[in-house]
Amino acid sequence: MSWLPSEDPECPPVIPGAVELQLLPRAHDIGNFEVRRALPARERQMIGPFIFFDQIGPGEFLTGTGLDVRPHPHIGLSTVTYLFDGSIMHRDSVGSRQSILPGDVNWMTAGSGIAHSERTDQALRGHRNPLYGIQSWVALPKDKEEVAPSFVHHEATSLPLVRDQGVTLRLIAGEAWGLKAPVEVSSPLFYADVLLSPGAVIPLPEQHEERGAYLLEGDVTLADDRFEPGRMLVFRAGDKLALKAGPKGARLLMLGGAVMDGPRHIFWNFVSSSRERLEQAKADWKAGRFGKVADDEKDFIPLPEQKVRAATRPEGEGAG
Repeated sequence: MSWLPSEDPECPPVIPGAVELQLLPRAHDIGNFEVRRALPARERQMIGPFIFFDQIGPGEFLTGTGLDVRPHPHIGLSTVTYLFDGSIMHRDSVGSRQSILPGDVNWMTAGSGIAHSERTDQALRGHRNPLYGIQSWVALPKDKEEVAPSFVHHEATSLPLVRDQGVTLRLIAGEAWGLKAPVEVSSPLFYADVLLSPGAVIPLPEQHEERGAYLLEGDVTLADDRFEPGRMLVFRAGDKLALKAGPKGARLLMLGGAVMDGPRHIFWNFVSSSRERLEQAKADWKAGRFGKVADDEKDFIPLPEQKVRAATRPEGEGAG
């Protein structure tokens, strides 16, 4: 039996306006490397619990250089790092040291507070290094915003992977399409890496209220509308929809989940339902009350002096 809804899936009839929004990423710099940020946007803060979405690369570091996102803090969220090419060395204040490779998942829960850094391993800087991937933040529910910080790593081989009818799908986290990833999550969500052969069709999971798709490569159609790479599509809740790959195929990240329990305030790398909590986090970072990053204690990103914003983008250097 196919894991798809039918043995011969077709795009269902589409109600006009099924694509509620198209979000075009903005360019930012992190650690001497340009990223494209799709979430948060002025038009939309979250898709389910996903409140931050950066495309990193594709690009390449020259010999002797590399990614250098210095130690910086987080509260109230989980960071999710997922690579297509290259590697990143993760270090954090709970003692983790982990190299992430393509297809792996690094899931760091900041909760009450964590600091971490993301760099190209020094041992790899003797040659050119590619880097291409996605980093996202998942906002924590109000009753879990202050959980103890933690870090888990899941190798690519531990994640559900299916190939059927021109669709190759790896479920990064959550539940969808009858699959469940081993990553422990704090609220209902789905997150998947999807590769489509030319003309292949992928349905959107119907059990999740908020759903989006970020198109990385190729193009997809929905009814008579064609969508090109480099945009986040946000779909209207409740519609039965499917995306069809164009003549060159497509690669996309599909994500979403339950509607969050209220908006979130964002300052720099801090996310919280409370403005007062953000002010405390700012004071804690300035006063050195976050833990030190293992094997990366000497360097750090200073607190930017900007106002707290709600339903807009993080400010300052080094989101991630």
